[in-house]
Amino acid sequence: MPSAHLINRVTILGTGLIGGSFAHALRKYTTDIHVTGWDRPEVVREAQSSGAIDLSASGELAPALENADVVYIALPIGATLDLLPEIARLAAPNALITDACSTKVRITEEAADLFPDDSTKLFLGGHPMAGREQSGIAHADADLFRNNTYALIGASSDSHDPRISAFVKILEKIGGRPLWLGAQQHDYAVGLASHLPQLAAVALGSFLYDHLDENGLPITLAGPGLRDSLRLAGSPYSTWRDIILTNKEVLSAALDLFARRLDDLRERLASRDLRADFDAANELYKLLRGL
Repeated sequence: MPSAHLINRVTILGTGLIGGSFAHALRKYTTDIHVTGWDRPEVVREAQSSGAIDLSASGELAPALENADVVYIALPIGATLDLLPEIARLAAPNALITDACSTKVRITEEAADLFPDDSTKLFLGGHPMAGREQSGIAHADADLFRNNTYALIGASSDSHDPRISAFVKILEKIGGRPLWLGAQQHDYAVGLASHLPQLAAVALGSFLYDHLDENGLPITLAGPGLRDSLRLAGSPYSTWRDIILTNKEVLSAALDLFARRLDDLRERLASRDLRADFDAANELYKLLRGL
């Protein structure tokens, strides 16, 4: 297998939670990789102060991209789509460009035009299935990716390219579990398994907030179960806006199906038929605990 030492210089565009965690992971689990971070001045200064990166850059992209073997885009989806043409133009010849965005169809469609088959530059869509409700470099963690799936868009045969093989080796070193799949398959799966739970938490949280009385009821009687259920509700809309906009068809269909399930549960509140739903939910919870 080609050595990860094909990758000596990495530029991370966006040094928040994901980009900062990737930088810290490179520090902890790899050697001899020079890391440049690009972001707003105050953000990238904090990343450098934390020891995550060797060199900080802001403003013009060209200096940050110069000589980078890998360009790791850890920006919101909208910003990624806006900057992708410039990245394609300025990235070094033979560079591997990869992103960490939460939806993949729009980005891979854009990348197909910007990085055609005859281009020496290569684009690899990616999505680490890791995160927290808090954002920012202050919450970055070198072990954020450990034991979590890292989605890669394409066929596993794509890994035969030495640059991709070297990048996959790095993902494995930092604890990720690479999984190859198609862009539409990815967006459907995360729509149900990640984006729908987020909207369900938001719906429940906003519903309860609207029903608070002057004594704080019902929240004053809430136990840890509600806090566990509403952990996702701590995520800001700014994090989710682009995700929702670029996966709205899948989410719309998922919400319709979920609403029907809630209607079905309401119809059966007085019966013992709910046992089957509880049993299915219990089994799914066991599966998740085992992952």
